[in-house]
Amino acid sequence: MARFHYECPLRWSDMDAFGHVNNSRFLTLYEEARVALFFNVAKKGGMSFEEGVVVARHEIDYKQVLDYVPTVRVEMWIGDIRNSSFDICYEMFNGDVLVSTAKTVAVLYDLAERRPRRVREDEREYLRTWQD
Repeated sequence: MARFHYECPLRWSDMDAFGHVNNSRFLTLYEEARVALFFNVAKKGGMSFEEGVVVARHEIDYKQVLDYVPTVRVEMWIGDIRNSSFDICYEMFNGDVLVSTAKTVAVLYDLAERRPRRVREDEREYLRTWQD
């Protein structure tokens, strides 16, 4: 399995009144890792997802309270690849401690036509490089 590792800095604005990272901010942290893989790393490898990718679904399981630390590590990989969508799987760590798991269903999207589109073969090949 090829996992993408992303060191994600926390911000004071991620904290809630109880002194730990707010549950809604986990989505932002996962988004930062997703953007790094699909827009930065992919582009360096000659692949572009800038034509359009939208989120159809998020699932998050919280395993541990996450107090403020300078960075967390997000590990990502691709799960199922379907005709026009694919699963992005995540684990978030504070050091060696698993604090959260998540899954996003992403849909390739034609921004001009405003509708889902099929996964092209070059995109499927790129996604497979990160598949579990």
